[in-house]
Amino acid sequence: MELRSESFSDGDPIPADYAFGVPDPDTHVSFAANRNPHLRWSEAPAGTQSFALICHDRDVPTRPDDVNQEGREVPSDLPRTDFFHWVAVDLPASLNEIAAGSFSDGVVPRGQQVAAGPHGSRQGLNDYTGWFAGDPDMEGSYFGYDGPCPPWNDSLVHHYVFTLYALDTTEVDVSGDFSGAAVREAIAGHVLAEAAITGTYTLNPRLIG
Repeated sequence: MELRSESFSDGDPIPADYAFGVPDPDTHVSFAANRNPHLRWSEAPAGTQSFALICHDRDVPTRPDDVNQEGREVPSDLPRTDFFHWVAVDLPASLNEIAAGSFSDGVVPRGQQVAAGPHGSRQGLNDYTGWFAGDPDMEGSYFGYDGPCPPWNDSLVHHYVFTLYALDTTEVDVSGDFSGAAVREAIAGHVLAEAAITGTYTLNPRLIG
């Protein structure tokens, strides 16, 4: 199975249109267009009943001590963890393309709060739900896609992995406000094939250009 995008090439930077945040000379970060990127896939195996889609950032700091702190930089040797940016399941087997902006088009403070997605899919919560918990202006349920917004002082360029899974079931066994981790667990044993494409993003002025 092959996955590709007209929005960016595998291994290349993700354009700002598909990010949650962009560099701002005054505030470090401001909201971006936050559109989901275009994706197209082919060569799904026989027996595919549905697709699941996950995007995660594999470079998220495991400690917040230095994150977005003036005069400091998040060290490159700090252990990293996953942060889920897009979780969607039950995409129909007849589907082979997702249009740019069809799942997300603009930052929605407090999150989209809509579990039902395009093409009859179900959207899981991305990890901005936890990130903004306790923020009076932004706290809410962030379903579906919300794009990159890594710490503006991180010494690492972040990598965003879009993974499509061809499944042998029409519905993934998750319910309620499910997470990316729950989907990974639920599809274990049901994956017929998978394909991935990776884009990079940074808000650190020292690393841009």
